[in-house]
Amino acid sequence: MNTTATPESTSGSAAAMEPFIHLAGVRKVYRTGRKEHLAISDASFDVMPGELVSLVGPSGCGKSTLLKILAGLHGHDDGTVRIGSASHPFDPARDIGMVFQAPLLLKWRRILDNVLLPAELLGLPMAAARERARDLLALVGLAGYEDKYPYELSGGMQQRAAIARALVHDPKLVLMDEPFGALDALTREKMNLELLRIWKESRKTIVFVTHGISEAVFLGTRVVVFTAGPARMADNFPIELPTPRTLDMKTHEAFGVYTRRIYKLLGME
Repeated sequence: MNTTATPESTSGSAAAMEPFIHLAGVRKVYRTGRKEHLAISDASFDVMPGELVSLVGPSGCGKSTLLKILAGLHGHDDGTVRIGSASHPFDPARDIGMVFQAPLLLKWRRILDNVLLPAELLGLPMAAARERARDLLALVGLAGYEDKYPYELSGGMQQRAAIARALVHDPKLVLMDEPFGALDALTREKMNLELLRIWKESRKTIVFVTHGISEAVFLGTRVVVFTAGPARMADNFPIELPTPRTLDMKTHEAFGVYTRRIYKLLGME
């Protein structure tokens, strides 16, 4: 039977769960000399454990800045950012996996060694990490490519390796910044399906930044919409589509209702 539950959902009410990420009134200003640029204005939303939340909006609207704040790479000027809890403490250096628009694989390292890089940097036991890396490469459909070099893989395959690398140290949170933006349309569709499969099997909390309205709706259990001029969070709503998601759903009326809602928020209707 189809459901709208996240991978970690149970028969208990999601409302009783504590948010994994809590943002309230978050504001970020960049300052250059006497000039100020408002990057984020009053971002407020929660992410529950196991959710895949899409952040969507035009270029320069603060999506990537917010991702960097969640990663601990940037501070914020006002508001509250809380990840984890007292009972489940969160260490950004250990508990975050990052996937960028470009795979950023080291060309002189084989695929398995690229995937192992976070484990090496964190000083994790390498025998266990190597076994996990091989399991992750199988999960992302790259079993048998462990000894290949990046140039021997297609763009989509390289991005799969980058996803495996982001998961190898078993992070609690995966942040993805336009990870499929450089791929052709058909490969991007395939990667959307692959990401949903990986998300379901890995049971990770994911925050996914995209410019693609259809992609945001297709992937997200929740969509957060940002608008530009001035940068602000315009809406935050759940996507109540059945799972597992299929490409055929993009032709359904319910899918169109969500996309039209975002188009309207972005002034495109």
